[in-house]
Amino acid sequence: MPPKKSFPLRIDPNLYQALEKWAGDEMRSVNAHIEFLLREAVIKVGRLPKTDKKHLTEQNLSD
Repeated sequence: MPPKKSFPLRIDPNLYQALEKWAGDEMRSVNAHIEFLLREAVIKVGRLPKTDKKHLTEQNLSD
């Protein structure tokens, strides 16, 4: 698997606090939870080819 893309993210402090609490409730880091939420949204709106959906779904199960 290729390495994950890394980039800076500027985010509203109140949104970050909400994500931090939510991530903690799900036993994830904030970074992992943001990736999880983005993955779910991208799959839901059909923005990935089927092969990528399968890969991301399998990756989701391992998170």
